[in-house]
Parts: sequence; C-alpha cells; structure tokens
Amino acid sequence: MSTLPWWRGATVYHIYVRSFFDSDGDGHGDLPGVLAKLDYIASLGVDAIWLSPVHPSPNRDWGYDVSDYEGVHPDYGSLDDLQAVIDGAHARGMKLLLDEVLAHTSDEHAWFHDSLKGDKENWYVWAPLKGDGTAPNNWLSAFGGPAWAYQPLRRKAYHHKFLRQQPKLNWRHPEARQAALDVLDFWLSKGVDGFRLDVANAYLHDPALTDNPVDDSNTGLRWSAAANFQRHFNDSNLVENIEALNDVRLTVDRHPDRFVFGEFSEEAGRCGGFAAPDEGLHAGYSFPLLLARRMGPDFIRNHMEMLAEHPRHWPCITFSNHDVPRTPSRFGDGSAPVAKVMLALLLTLRGSILMYQGEELGLPEADLTREQLRDPVGDLYWPAHKGRDGCRTPMPWSPGHALGFTSGHPWLPAAPEHASLTVADQEADPDSALALSRALIALRKAHPVLRSGDIAFRDAPAPMAVFERSGEGARIVCAFNLGGGAAPEDPAWIEGETLLAGGGTGPFAFRIARL
Repeated sequence: MSTLPWWRGATVYHIYVRSFFDSDGDGHGDLPGVLAKLDYIASLGVDAIWLSPVHPSPNRDWGYDVSDYEGVHPDYGSLDDLQAVIDGAHARGMKLLLDEVLAHTSDEHAWFHDSLKGDKENWYVWAPLKGDGTAPNNWLSAFGGPAWAYQPLRRKAYHHKFLRQQPKLNWRHPEARQAALDVLDFWLSKGVDGFRLDVANAYLHDPALTDNPVDDSNTGLRWSAAANFQRHFNDSNLVENIEALNDVRLTVDRHPDRFVFGEFSEEAGRCGGFAAPDEGLHAGYSFPLLLARRMGPDFIRNHMEMLAEHPRHWPCITFSNHDVPRTPSRFGDGSAPVAKVMLALLLTLRGSILMYQGEELGLPEADLTREQLRDPVGDLYWPAHKGRDGCRTPMPWSPGHALGFTSGHPWLPAAPEHASLTVADQEADPDSALALSRALIALRKAHPVLRSGDIAFRDAPAPMAVFERSGEGARIVCAFNLGGGAAPEDPAWIEGETLLAGGGTGPFAFRIARL
C-alpha cells in the first residue's frame, strides 16, 4: 500500500474561499485568510486542500462563471497571494488543488466576446432559433427554463447548461478544447498539485442537437427542478465524454505526482465517471451520497455496492459540499451525535475522502431568510428550496462579531446555529466533533488498510451498518448504529481490539476495532 499514489485514500479538505476567513475586513474570505489558517488545516491531519474557484468572475454563480482562467479574483487577492498559499501548503506537507470550471465560461470571458464578434465563431455552442422564435431544441437549464439564450449580435442562440451568463464551451472545437487544456498546464507549471473539475460529465454535447428524452421515472428527484423532467443524454453525459476526460488526464499526467478528480452530477456510469485507472480521470464522485436524506445502513451500503460494480475505478467519497445541505441536518436533527457518527462513517470508507470546511466541526445547516440569500438557485426556487447559502455561511472561528470570520460585515450572515460550535470552543473540548475529526484522520493515517484496503459489508440488523476493511494481513471492523435503539449484542459490534469508539451503545454510536 505504501507504493500507491499520495491521493489514493487521501483526505482532502475543501475550502469555500469566500466564506473561510476574511483577512482585511471587507466581508468576504480571501487567500491571505487561507494562508493565515494553514496551521489549523494542517493540524487536522489532512493530505490536501481543494480551493473553490479563485479566478476573476462577475459572481453570477459565485466563481463558477470564470472570466479569466489565468488570474485571481481581486476579492481574494493576487497571483502572489495564491502562490503563497501553494508554497505554504507544501511547507506543511499538504498538496494544493484548484477547482477548474472548463465546461463553460462566464459570458464576460474574452473568448465569448470574440465568439460574439465571430473571431472564435465555433468556440461555443451556437444554433439558430426555430422559425417561430423558440429554442433550437428541448434542452433545459439546470437553473430553470430553456438552456438557450438568444444573442442579437449573432442572430443565434447559445447553449448554457446553467445560468444564461454561463455559455457552454464547445469542446468539439479543437482550438477551444486545447485552450481549456492549456489552463491546466498553466497552473500545473505554477506548482499546483491537481484539480477538482466542475461538471466533468458535461464537456461534450450532441452536435446534431437531438432533443433529450423524457424522464418518466417519477422519482422524487424528478419533481425537484424542471430540468429533472428529462434525461440529459444529449446536452451532456455523452458516452464519448470519456474522450475529453482522457485528454484532461494526459495533460495532467505530463506533470509528475499530480491528481485530477471530477464531479459527475448526472449519469456517471454513462459519461466516464467510473472509469480508471488507465482511462478517464484519476478519480471521481457522483451524487447519491450528496442527495441522500434518510439515515440508516442502506444509503451507504447501496452506494458502496454500486461502486463495487466498477472495481477498476477509484472513488472519491463525500457527504457534504458547497451545493448541498450540511450532513447533520440532512440526515438528522443537526445534533452532535448525528455529526459524529457521520464523520466516523465518512473517514473509514474506501476511497479518497472529501471533507467540506466546517464538517470537522459538525456544523448544521444555517437557516436564512429570503432577504439574506445570495444564491441564484434560492432566488429561483423560493420558497420550495432556499438554495445553497445555508451551507455557505462563514466559518465560525471564535465567539463574538461574525464568529471571528471578519471584522467587517460578512457577505452572508454568521449562523446563530454555529455560535456554540466555533473552532475556539471546540479546541478546548476533548469530546468535540473537532477532536473526533482529528482522531479519525490520524487513525486513517496510522492504518493504511483504512486508506487503501478492500471493503466488505457484513449482514447486520438495522439500524446497524457493519463493514470490514482488509488488506496486506490487516483487518479492521467498523460498526455504526445509524439511529433507532441500542446496538444489538452481536459479534460485529463487540469483537476485536477497540481503536476508536463513540456514543456508547445507543443511537448514533460507532466502534472501530482491529481484528
């Protein structure tokens, strides 16, 4: 196991820069703020940091609409500030990953301006309207309405999978594809250790612009947004998407010891999300664990059994990020026992672990009013859905003004739900979620079988989830009571030498033992 790449089984800490730490009092987090907190991040024991997009952006979608891939957003600092974070992470034994959004750009990017003028005519996906002035086909935007926007300067419409201010880059055009790949080369040459790729399922589109088929599965997900009324087989998620992933992988692999993983929000099995190790990206994650809402053994067992159908793929495992409600609130009442058992479950699973800022503190979801929202999704779907701001509120560092995030007025309010869960408070509490997070990450490092070993689930009565990690002569059994009553008196719960345990034998208890 010791000869495996550094990222295989690593723990990656995801920083949403705007909400992490504000160094200058202007209300939003920045790169000097990240630099100031590198010692804290290193103290967690994580292997790498993933920064949310740091490039210039008009912030229609808060950085996921890039207007300059080679710069740094002035809200966050300068190129020198980013280099200081890269160097500071390396000095502390951590890798640094950037979030790159290459399936689309901002409509304020120079490439799109050139496309409007015709200089880069086919760098984006353009099509004429139908004779009656309606959209070229039935493709729907994930953020509502037709996935096409008419542009009088071209007398055509351009495709956008998300906001109309996020035009789809045409990866079928060789020059556009190479320009996107050059972005990766640019940052790799500056010392970054790899990338998380946004919507890696969406690089290619059907050039014939064929309508998407209807999704008649009648699932709960279908009714959550209009875009879920269709299967996204032609605007994205194409089988040949693997060709674009291969190009990305070849670009990254020209630089030694780097890591690239992708977000596959839809149809991961269709579009190359489960490929590897000799094709596609190094790793990827799909959305079942991020969309799951019901506590119990089935959600994790079913997901791991699904991944076992792709044995050559190396997965990333994540319960939380900047797009979904925080784990303790999604699976329970937001309490510390729920947070702790989910941390123990996350950090004992097979895969590379993605941990979102504040997850180590057991933060619940923040409840915001409509007037406080900044997310376009919340504005679109209120009151059925408040958007993503509830998981994006500022990191709580210490009691007092804005919970230590800023000396100014925070861009999103500091959550009252987090007032008793600050880093300062938890540092002084040996029974805190923070203390448990450090212990779990240390356990994962001390026992390579937890990073790289096989996983096999045992039969156990609900609400128990029990699995064994094994490899190179080591065996560790991990047992979790995911709700309900007391743990049953069976060998899965009581056998072996305890390495770490919490919660006794009641609901939301766990035990990790060496056999």
